[in-house]
Order: sequence, then structure tokens, then C-alpha cells
Amino acid sequence: MKANLVRRYLQKELNGWWIISMVGAGIILLPILFVFFELFQAPNENWFQVRDYLLQTYLFNTVTLLLLTGLFTAILGVTLAWLTTAYQFPLRNFFRWGLMLPLAIPPYIAAYTYRTMFSYTGVVQTTLRYEFGVQVDPEVISVSSLRGAVFIFTLFLFPYVYLITKAFLENQSSSYIETARLLGRKPFDVFLKIVLPLSRPAVVGGVALVVFEVLSDYGVTSYFGIHTITTAIFQTWFGMYDVDTAMRLAAWLMVILVGMVVVERLLRQRQRYHLSSKSKPLTPMKLRGVKAVAALSYCALVFGLGFAIPLLQLLSWAGLTFEKVWDLSFFILLKQTISVAAVSSALIIILAVVVANISRSKNVFSYFLSKIITAGYSIPGAIIAIGVLAVFIELDGKLAPVYASLGWGEAPLILSMSLFMLIVGYTIRFMATGFNAIEVGFEKVGTKYLEAARMLGNGRTMAFFKVDLPLIKGALLSGFILTFVEITKELPLVLLLRPFNFETLATKAFQYAKDEMIHEAAIPSLMIIAISSLSVVLFYFIEKRVKQ
Repeated sequence: MKANLVRRYLQKELNGWWIISMVGAGIILLPILFVFFELFQAPNENWFQVRDYLLQTYLFNTVTLLLLTGLFTAILGVTLAWLTTAYQFPLRNFFRWGLMLPLAIPPYIAAYTYRTMFSYTGVVQTTLRYEFGVQVDPEVISVSSLRGAVFIFTLFLFPYVYLITKAFLENQSSSYIETARLLGRKPFDVFLKIVLPLSRPAVVGGVALVVFEVLSDYGVTSYFGIHTITTAIFQTWFGMYDVDTAMRLAAWLMVILVGMVVVERLLRQRQRYHLSSKSKPLTPMKLRGVKAVAALSYCALVFGLGFAIPLLQLLSWAGLTFEKVWDLSFFILLKQTISVAAVSSALIIILAVVVANISRSKNVFSYFLSKIITAGYSIPGAIIAIGVLAVFIELDGKLAPVYASLGWGEAPLILSMSLFMLIVGYTIRFMATGFNAIEVGFEKVGTKYLEAARMLGNGRTMAFFKVDLPLIKGALLSGFILTFVEITKELPLVLLLRPFNFETLATKAFQYAKDEMIHEAAIPSLMIIAISSLSVVLFYFIEKRVKQ
């Protein structure tokens, strides 16, 4: 009898974890389905106007941005990863982690920084005119164009490819490269015939992250006046006040995204990559003379353009406007940013822990559950925002009688004008960041401690708090910090879902830039960069600790 009661209690407890997980999956999946099903609704007149006169331009610019940015980030990321992994040269150890720092500067901040620097009155052209007597056509070096957007995206997103490829080369490819060297292969042949084919999965994974970021971008393309599908969603929403057409554009953007994933899978459906689990670190070859100077110059150029130069320029501008911007209103802005990011990150980590713990059972249901939970990160923020808004407007419509009974009016927008809607949007968008960190923590711990606790009569909840929680504290902290940083940098989602008169550091910096108050935008931008740099430092120390 006692054994049956314990069994029933444990099963009930397990069902509670499953219920929380399923509710979380439903919250994430529902807005995405709302957007997708818009394709099957009857379009309005605005849609036909957009389709006939504007959609072709939107698609061309979007595809061009994706192709060129993907190509150049792959070239930059792979070559830098190979250089810092396979060769020894001056300042190599610094550049190994320093080349991650461009991720700390959001592309929209880099966009207005470089645009101002290269403008007619910017530091570049004024220096050329007054110091060297050189007059340059402003259009030649202007970055306010499609090529300028590619330049910005490439410089500040290539670390995605660099980090994944570097980790792969360090841990998986050493035996093949060492064998090729022993056989007398030249460095270029080794890179072309061994490194590139072997690192293809890593490169594709990094480029996929870059593509997601470009598709989700609104700040760069809007500031440079480039019409993409994402900017079209904002224009139809705020310009035409047409949510239906915005949802239809978001649905087509999601179809493009899914199509790209399917095409990539089909291209490599018959290819298999079998890599050794026992692989020693790659021994770097020492470069001397001209080769060492060339390697140092290449890394220094990318680091300077991608981090040092824009950071120094922002610091210079901050000194000009410090007294004007650094006041009580800025601290209120900082408080709003930190509080909403902290609450959202905490909710994400709690749900991620529940789902990751359930996923340890390794069955088909937990597999699909984990895929649904992490789906939001691969979907642009504008699509998620449209879906969340549609769901909350629908909820407000259903709850209208309740609002009326409480004396709040006939059909007020209570939920869809609240901060709660923004927090839900953040949770959907960045659940993957927290979940991946927690999942890695659980994988390192394994299941033997959990099984021992369960055999001693502890339920899943008790076993988690007594055994698993102390063991995954590092993963919890990492997941929280990384999620917090991503939320702080996010722009498109908060622009669409924020309540009236609610600002964050990202929206304030972007608004200053849109109003041509570039110097005033420096301080909130520097604050975002400072917070973002935490993730880079955290990644570096975690990577170093794992290797030890």
C-alpha cells in the first residue's frame, strides 16, 4: 500500500513538471501559429498594393543582404578562426578572445556610429580635408546604402562564425590537419582541402545565426533607408496602422526562413561527418617575419574596425554630452531596462529548468518539446511581436465582458497595452539562450545522481532541489547573464511591444540616432556595450575553465 502511494505521488509530481512544460510550449507556439495562419485569411486592399508595387523590392533587398552578409561573415569568420587556431604570432592569445568583442556592439549602434564618422562633417572626411588636403566624394565612402549595411553586418556578426568554427577546429580536426602536415601538404592546401570540408557543419551553423540576426534586424536597415521585409512590417504597422498586412508580411518572412532551413538540409542530406571523439588540441605553427606581421595586421584591422574604433568614437561623443544625458531621467531609463530584463530572464530560466529537466528522459515527446521551446530564437523579433500582439488583442476581446463588469470600459486594451505583453515576447524570443545553457549543465551532471536520489525515495522536485540544483548553479548563472544581455540589446521586439512611454537603453539610443542626436546616443549605447561585454568575458572564462 505504501509503495503504491509513493508511486502515485511520484507520477503526479512528474505530471506537474509536464504540465508546466506544455503550458510553456503552448505560450511559445501560439503566437507563431497566429502569424502562420494569416496566410489563409482573406487579404485587404493594402496587401494588394504592397504585393504589386513594393514586395519585389523588399524581397530583393532582403535576399541580397542575406547572401552577401552570409558570404562575407563566412570568409571572415573561417579565416580568422583558422589563423588564431593553427598559427602562433604576436598577440595571438589576445585576439583569440578579442575577436569576440564585436558581438558586444549591436549592429544598429555600429550603423549610426560609422555613418556619422564617414559623413561630410565626420572625423574621417574632416581629417582627410584639413590634415591631408584630400577632397573625397561623400558618396564614395558613404555607408548609408545596401553595401554599407553588408559592411556593418559583416563586421559585427562574423564572431558567430568565428566562435563556432574555432571551437570545432580546436577540438575535432587536429588529427586530420596533423596528418596532412606530416604528408608535406602546404598550408593553403590543408586549409582548402581539409579544413573547409571538415568545418562545413560549423560554418553553416554560424552563418545560420548570422542570417537569423539579419532577418530580425530593424535598426540598421531602417536607419540606412533600406527596404526589407522587416522594415515593411514596421511601416505597415506604424504607417498604415494595418496589423493584418503586417501579419501577412511576417508570415511570408517566416515561410522564407523555413524554406532556407529545408533547402540547407536537402543539400546535405546524404553527407555525413564522422569525427573522432578522442582528439588532442591542434598544435599551432609559429609564424615569423612577413607572415607574422601579416597575420597580426589582419587580426588588428578586424578588431579595430569591429570594436576599438567605434568604441573610442562613442567615448569621445559621450564626453561631449555627459552632463546633458547623465541625469535623473537616464537612471529611470536604466532602471526600466534592468528591471524588465531581469524579470524576463528569471522567467526564462525557471521555464528552461523545467523543460530541460523533463528532456532528460530522452523520449520523442521531450525531444519535440525542447524543439518547440527553442523555436523562438530562429524567428525574427518582428514576427514574434506581431504574433504576440495578435494573441493579446484576441484575449482582450474575450475578456471585454470582464473589463466592463469591473468598470474599465466596453473594450479596453488592458493586456495588449501592458508590460506583461513585452515580457511574454522576450520569453518567446530568448528562451533558447537560457534553455541551451541549462541543458549543457544537465548533460555535464548526467543522471546518476538523480537516479540515486530517486532510488532513495525522493521525488523529482525534491531530487532537483537537493541534488541537481547545487550542481548546475554555474549553468543557471550563465544562462541568466547571457539571456539578460540579449534582452538588453534587443530592439525590434521592444519597439513593437513596449507600453506607451516606456523606453529602454536600446530604444532610447535608436531614437536619439533617428532624431540625428548622435552625440546624445553615445551614453546609452556605451551602457549597452558594457552590459554586452559581460557575455564575452563570461564566455571566455567558461571556455578556459572547461579546458582546464
